[in-house]
Amino acid sequence: MSFFDEVYELVSKIPVGKVCTYGHIAHALGHPHGARAVGYALHVNPNPGIIPCHRVVNRMGRLAPGFAFGGPDVQRQLLEQEGIRVNDENCVDLNKYFWLPEQLQ
Repeated sequence: MSFFDEVYELVSKIPVGKVCTYGHIAHALGHPHGARAVGYALHVNPNPGIIPCHRVVNRMGRLAPGFAFGGPDVQRQLLEQEGIRVNDENCVDLNKYFWLPEQLQ
């Protein structure tokens, strides 16, 4: 399985109403310095309606400025439809909405 496939598989496990970070995804897959590679994998997500890349944010909870499927406004809308509050700075509260992959528990 390729790294990108591993990213897609793990991101698919993020529950509705939760988010994870690029870095945590990378670390859970054994690539602790691979956050940018996770971002690139999600940027070329082959199944955006199935693989919920909108549930991945940066380490500060900030939405992706170049969200591949419509920009941060679309990412915000998708997260808010799942009950995740996004503040005026385009950030989510990681203390409230963060999901930790089982590989890191």
